[in-house]
Amino acid sequence: MNRDANPEFTGLPDLASRALGGAVVWANDEFFADKENLVNPEPPVFHPATFTPKGQLYDGWETRRRRPGAPGVAGTEHDSAIIRLAAPGLIRGVVVDTTHFLGNHPPRCSIDATWCAGHPSPKRLGKARWTELAPATALRGGRPHHIPVPGIERRFSHVRLNLLPDGGVARLRVHAQPLPDPAFLAGLTVNLAALIDGARVTACSDMYFGRAENMLMPGLARTMGDGWENARRRDGGNDRAEVRLIGEGVVQVLEIDTTHFKGNAPDRVRVSATRADGDQLPDEHDWTVLLPKTRLQPDAAHRFLIRDADPATHLRLDVYPDGGIARLRALGTLTREALDALTRRWQQTG
Repeated sequence: MNRDANPEFTGLPDLASRALGGAVVWANDEFFADKENLVNPEPPVFHPATFTPKGQLYDGWETRRRRPGAPGVAGTEHDSAIIRLAAPGLIRGVVVDTTHFLGNHPPRCSIDATWCAGHPSPKRLGKARWTELAPATALRGGRPHHIPVPGIERRFSHVRLNLLPDGGVARLRVHAQPLPDPAFLAGLTVNLAALIDGARVTACSDMYFGRAENMLMPGLARTMGDGWENARRRDGGNDRAEVRLIGEGVVQVLEIDTTHFKGNAPDRVRVSATRADGDQLPDEHDWTVLLPKTRLQPDAAHRFLIRDADPATHLRLDVYPDGGIARLRALGTLTREALDALTRRWQQTG
C-alpha cells in the first residue's frame, strides 16, 4: 500500500469532507477529541500546552485508552466511527491522517463501507452488510497514510473507520468518483457543473492561490481561499479552466460568482462549450461561445441566460487577463442519452 507518495486517487473529490456535505454520524467513543473533526476540510492544527479538563486539545478524533470495563467500549475489541458520504460514490482510495498524533495514534486501522439508501440511523447502519475496503493496515504517528482501494466497482454511501485498538486520527479523506442517483436528475434543471454529481476540472492554466475544483463546490464560498485564483499574469495572455460536465446536457443559465474577490476579480470572462468523447477535446474552432467576453464586477454573483445552446459535454472558462472565481454553475438539463448512461451505471454498481 502506498502511504508515502501522493497517488492519483487524491485528485478525486473527498466525499467525506464536511465542505461537500459529509458527516460523522456515530462513534463508540470520543473521550479526548470529537469525532466531527475527522471530516473538517482544513488541514489539522496543533497548539501545544492547550489543555481542557480531559487533557491536551487535539484537532482530530481521539478515543480513550482501552481498559477492561471502561465506559463506552464494553463488548468491543476496537474503536470505530461511521462517516456518511456527501454523495454515493465509487471509492478509489482513502487517506488516514495521524498528523500531530504522536504516541497516541492507533498502531493499525481497517476500513469498511456499505450502501444504505435513504437517511439511515446509526442503529440501522449497525445492522447493515459492510464490505472491507482495507484490511488491518499499519499506521505511524504524525503523517498521512494513502491507502488505495482498487477493483471495487460498487457504490457506497457510508464508510467505517476502525482503530485497532484505539487512539487518535486527525482526518479521514475518502476519495471517490461521485455517482449521482439518476432519479434526482431526470426531467429537472440541474447544475451540470456540480462536483458532487461528477463534474471535473480536466485542465487549468494556473492554480497558484486556489484550486479550480473549488469553483464546482456546493454552496457559497466561505472565503477568498475557497475559490479558484491564479497568479498575476505578466505575459499578455489569459488564464482558463476546462470542466467536464456530469453528462451531456444543454446549458440554460450560467452563474459566475466573484464573491470575496474584490481587488483581484477578473476584468472579463468568456465561456465556451464543446461536445467530446472522453477528455480529448477539439481544437479552438470546434468550440461554441455560450457567453462572449463580458465584463465582471468584483465581489458579486452574476447570472446569464443562455438561449438555444447545443448539447455539450465540456465547458471552458476564460478569464481576462487573470483573477479569482468563487463559483461556476451551469444550470440546464441532461440529454436523454446522458441520462440513460447514468442510469445504466447506477444499476450496474448497485
